[in-house]
Amino acid sequence: MKKELQNAREDYRQEVLEISSVDKDPLEQFKLWLKEYQKIRIRDFNAMVLSTVNDNKPTSRVVLLKGIDKGGLEFYTNYTSNKGKEIAANPHVSLNFYWPELERQVRVDGRAEKLTAAESDEYFATRPEESKIGAWA
Repeated sequence: MKKELQNAREDYRQEVLEISSVDKDPLEQFKLWLKEYQKIRIRDFNAMVLSTVNDNKPTSRVVLLKGIDKGGLEFYTNYTSNKGKEIAANPHVSLNFYWPELERQVRVDGRAEKLTAAESDEYFATRPEESKIGAWA
């Protein structure tokens, strides 16, 4: 298996990233790329890896981007989940969007902040009933 992994190579040549070709506002550029990825019709095009810290050790999991607003990226979690507790203890997080079909990834490092209770309630109301029951449990 080691040899197979070492010999697994891809020649990435779709395009070259030139600073002069991207929007000066990173969030606006991200929106353009996300829309481009969405058009490919990939399942969970809004999936991202969220990394938090627990006892000075990184921990990662896939969550879904649910909004781009107020100069930031939005996702939702139960405050008593592992990630919720880790963010409460240390709000510094890292996100990674991996879009292999575009030969692109986007890394975001920043500080997580809670949305308002009204924003959380508004999102929760949009979830399917089964999903709401799972969250309550």
